[in-house]
Formats: sequence, structure tokens, C-alpha cells
Amino acid sequence: MAVDGYGMVERHVRDKRILLVDDEAELAGMVAAILHGAGFSAVDRVGSGAEALAAIDARAASPEDAYQLFVLDVMMSGMDGFDLLARIRERPACASVPALFLTAKDEPFDRVNGLALGADDYIAKPFLPQELVLRIAAVLRRCYAQESPLLELDACRVNFATAEVERADGSTVLLTAKEHEILSVLARNAGRIVTIDALCEACWGTSFGYENSLMAHIRRLREKIEANPSKPVSLVTIKGLGYKLAGR
Repeated sequence: MAVDGYGMVERHVRDKRILLVDDEAELAGMVAAILHGAGFSAVDRVGSGAEALAAIDARAASPEDAYQLFVLDVMMSGMDGFDLLARIRERPACASVPALFLTAKDEPFDRVNGLALGADDYIAKPFLPQELVLRIAAVLRRCYAQESPLLELDACRVNFATAEVERADGSTVLLTAKEHEILSVLARNAGRIVTIDALCEACWGTSFGYENSLMAHIRRLREKIEANPSKPVSLVTIKGLGYKLAGR
């Protein structure tokens, strides 16, 4: 763990890739230095919304290198932070990636507007370095639970290391490779909605043409992990959006 005066920040949190978007180069450099000092090793900086979208798209072909947190200024020339977040959310692979506004625009309406757009936090400038680090760590900790080979669900336990589902009646069934992949994505986002497009993008590399295949895999997954597949309590459908996994 890294301490460095900012409190403990777990390794699985510090390893997340962050994109910092701010047109004030000096302030962006200071924020990046604070994050590096707290142990965050992958912080990229850009100075505009257009540059941010280009950086995001450049990493789209390599999901393992995708950004896992966006830290956005609001008052930028050209595309402001609110418009930028809306554009980011249009990209299926970024639909559930956490975002945080770091801005001097601190009226109650602005906070509500930012949170309504899907931001996970809203920090006003000026800020204390320790508060910035701890709130960023809190967002990442909440959105990316430390991965464990075991997942406890209402009617079973999933062992990702062996791809086995240990059911309440004592029987064991195996996950297929694609079922394992889909369930892993859902488990990393447990308690949060993962859109159909985002799931297809993560598991097939594209959101086009795989919705029916995803639905078939979800149906077979429920047969393995739910006590009553027709009335799921762990892998639930969020109508019109996607799916959500609820742990025990």
C-alpha cells in the first residue's frame, strides 16, 4: 500500500488508469503530481475535450489499456466538461467508467447537473490535496472492488480460478469460457448497471451484432447460478439498459 501522507491507497486502486482533462496546464500538472505522489502510476493529461475523446478512442482497440477513471474540469474553452462527459457516455465501453468533476464551478445547480450526467463525485476548487486523493480512491474502491477468485451469490458460489459454480444442493457445474468472461465483467461492476453494449464490447470486442448471443449466454448463466432461473435475484435485467449482478 502507498501512504505518503494521504492515507492508505490499495494497490488495485492505484493501478487504475486515469485521464485528467483540464485546460489549465499548471493546475493539471499539480493534480498529476499529487496523484503520482500518492502512488497512482497511470495518469494521462490532456487540455481539451477533443484531445480527451481522441485519447479515449486511441485506447479503444486495447480494452486492457482503457481508462478506468475520468477527472474532468467543467469550465474549458470549446467543449466544456458537462458536454465532454455526455460524449464519453455515448461510447459503449465508457458507459459505466467512473467520472469525477474537479472544478471551480460550484453552484448547487452545477453539482446537480454534473451528477445527473453520471458523474460519481464533484470536487470544488480550491481543494486539499489529501481530500482529492481520498475521494478519488473512494470512487475507484467503490467501482472496482478488489478482485477475488470467489464470488458469493444468493444460490451458489462461483470460483473464477477453476470456472466452477458450487450450488447450494452440493452439485458443481462448469462455466464455459464466454460465460466466465461475461460473469467476470459483471462481478467487477457488482451492484452497478452494465449496459448491453458495454458487455458486448468487453466480451466480443464490438457492440454490433452480439445482443442475441449475449442474451443466450445470460439465460444459460442463470440456469447455473440462480435457484430459480425464471425469477433471477443475482443476475437481474435492468429493462432498457442492461444487467446488474447482486452479490450475497
